[in-house]
Amino acid sequence: MPRHALELAPFRGLRYADPDVDRFIDGDFDLARLLTPPYDIPDAEEARKLQRSDPHNAARVTLPYELGRQDPDSAVPHRYRAAADLLHSWIGDGVLALDGEPALYVYEQVTADGRRQRGLVGNLRLPEDGAGSAVRPHEDVADPPVRDRFALMGLARANLEPIFLVYRGGGGAATAATEAAAALAPLVSARTRDGSEHRLWALTDPGELRRVAADLAGRSALIADGHHRYAAYRRLHREYPDPGWGYGLALLVDSDTHPPRLGAIHRVLPGLDTDTAVREAREAATVEPLGTASPEVLAGVAARAGSESPALLLVSPDGDAHLAHGFDEGVLERAMPERSPAWRRLPTAVLHEVLMPLWEFPEDLVRMVHDDPAEAVAAAHHEKGTAVVVPALGVGQVYAVADRGELTPRKSTSFGPKPRTGLVMRVLD
Repeated sequence: MPRHALELAPFRGLRYADPDVDRFIDGDFDLARLLTPPYDIPDAEEARKLQRSDPHNAARVTLPYELGRQDPDSAVPHRYRAAADLLHSWIGDGVLALDGEPALYVYEQVTADGRRQRGLVGNLRLPEDGAGSAVRPHEDVADPPVRDRFALMGLARANLEPIFLVYRGGGGAATAATEAAAALAPLVSARTRDGSEHRLWALTDPGELRRVAADLAGRSALIADGHHRYAAYRRLHREYPDPGWGYGLALLVDSDTHPPRLGAIHRVLPGLDTDTAVREAREAATVEPLGTASPEVLAGVAARAGSESPALLLVSPDGDAHLAHGFDEGVLERAMPERSPAWRRLPTAVLHEVLMPLWEFPEDLVRMVHDDPAEAVAAAHHEKGTAVVVPALGVGQVYAVADRGELTPRKSTSFGPKPRTGLVMRVLD
């Protein structure tokens, strides 16, 4: 099967250019108040806060189901059309403007705890049907979010936020160009409410762009975040004849130079009786009581990140914690006969393929909590259910899964820091 090369093409970025005097602080344009997290991070309340924070906040186009008062089921076409029309009205009014020449953009994030990440934002070329891809997913997708992003991007004729890719760059020419840009004055700089700093530079030198292209051509990349958007990119490419849909907006980060943060995604199972869950879990694993789910106990689970021996912390509404570990290999093999031994030992595989069937708990009732185990424990108390605190996977584990051609269970990873939406967008027209 032919394999297409990894290609990140320059493009004319669409960026905020609003000269509104109300958005200047000490003489500098306050871009931060217009930026938003990726569309799948804010809950409904946070989405409304973002949209109300500024009439041109990017959430007003990336989260169309919060626009207006339409019924979320009966007014789907209207919601997406409203968001698309709003985007193009901002372009017509000069709120957003295209840069003068095509570029690859260097994007730097520095989180509040000092973690620095730099990568390249560009037009990711998509493979044709039947061709092997240089871009590999590591996680399966669900159809509704794919249809959601497909509808929005198709009507807007735009990629509103980049997907997040990582690759093993080994300090090659693409990485060298990315790192060198940081010595120059940025196009824009912003500090968001979470304390993170965001900077953007443009690479336009033809010789430098050729060196970057040559370096990337022989490499492959892993989707760290944005599986549903990537699937929507592929669907747009298949269903629309415009050659512009042969590309999709992406941030590409060399994980050798800037190892990503890989957080866990914990589960809350509303209404699940923890005593029953603990008793039934003993059919497949050793389960030992750890007392209260204190910060020290939660930290102990976090310390198991990247371990090849699965372990899960089950927490009751009252905060009683039990550690399930030492899973029986025979049980794992019978539950997942088609999977590799390494896949069977993923914590989320054990949870979804062994424990939840034992508990007869339906998948569609599971609530996900990103990164913060204490939030999951609090939610279990509120929901009168059971929290399952999950250790994070290691980056090497995720690469290994993808290298074997397997996919992790859905919502197994939380790569970060995730790119902020609104710094640079892409329109086809």
